[in-house]
Amino acid sequence: MSEANETHAGASEVNETQTPVTSMTMIQAINSALDTMMARDEMVTVMGEDVGFFGGVFRATAGLQAKYGTHRVFDTPITECGIIGVAIGMGAYGLRPVPEIQFADYIYPALDQLVSEAARLRYRSAGEFTAPLTVRSPFGGGIFGGQTHSQSPEGIFTHCSGLKTVIPSTPYDAKGLLIASIEDNDPVIFFEPKRIYNGPFHGHYNRPAASWAGHPDAEVPEGYYRVELGKARVARAGGDVTVLAYGTMVQVVLATLAEMDEAPDAEVIDLRTLVPLDIETIEASVNKTGRCMIVHEATRTGGFGAELSALVQERCFHALEAPIQRVTGFDTPYPHSLEWAYFPGQVRIREAFKRTMED
Repeated sequence: MSEANETHAGASEVNETQTPVTSMTMIQAINSALDTMMARDEMVTVMGEDVGFFGGVFRATAGLQAKYGTHRVFDTPITECGIIGVAIGMGAYGLRPVPEIQFADYIYPALDQLVSEAARLRYRSAGEFTAPLTVRSPFGGGIFGGQTHSQSPEGIFTHCSGLKTVIPSTPYDAKGLLIASIEDNDPVIFFEPKRIYNGPFHGHYNRPAASWAGHPDAEVPEGYYRVELGKARVARAGGDVTVLAYGTMVQVVLATLAEMDEAPDAEVIDLRTLVPLDIETIEASVNKTGRCMIVHEATRTGGFGAELSALVQERCFHALEAPIQRVTGFDTPYPHSLEWAYFPGQVRIREAFKRTMED
């Protein structure tokens, strides 16, 4: 292990105690963030289906109950509405709950609690109460889970004022953003791209999964640090075209560029947080490159890419040299056996690069 001495773009208070860094998967980084915050703040609690003794379906909470006790890490019944409702009450009375929704597809029964209660509590109480809860949930495809384990519902929450929406793409950011989310006094939806839990890019279904081992963004400080919400990251600098992405798609775009014979000099912007959005970094990049591509896994119609496209057009119209391209999931129910065809993959991304560079 080595000492952390470099600051990642967009981070603040990085590794404040100069603790050692170690290579982590995203799952390990999330576990480390929870462990760090539970040790730091006794008001932080973890709750959800199978998060205690079992350690979560993906083992993100493994070992926490044994370390901090059943009063701070506890299993709940299968009732998403109840999980979030209880978490809102806990937050209003001073705790910092981190409820887990086992898969993002299961979050819909809790939608009313999130939209009508958590998002509005500060305003409705004139600031007397807040809802400092961080709702963790694996989202997107990657496990052939079909329609009930693979959805990407981030657009629903970005539409709701009062909620923050965070989506990491690396282990380093996963830990730093989760710590910042837990410390935030407003409700945060923290979506974890399960396709890259254990490696930066799973290629076609017949190729072995990549590993985070040796990846620079997998070098994670063991102690406390935070990555500020609302600050995007330039994952790859370039001058030909700006690519806006988040979560898994950041890694897919980077892998596509690495494998292209004649790749454009693309600047890849990892949004990190959708709300709050770092529009300044987006605007500066598009004004520089004159071209813009947006890549996300969610369906095209009503997806967050539509909002990004509108913002870029409003702010960078005179700089644009070609139409904005969107590469997204299809407007269909999520397929089970055809998951890899549904993903915005390398073929579709290469075609979008070709279109935007030829216009």
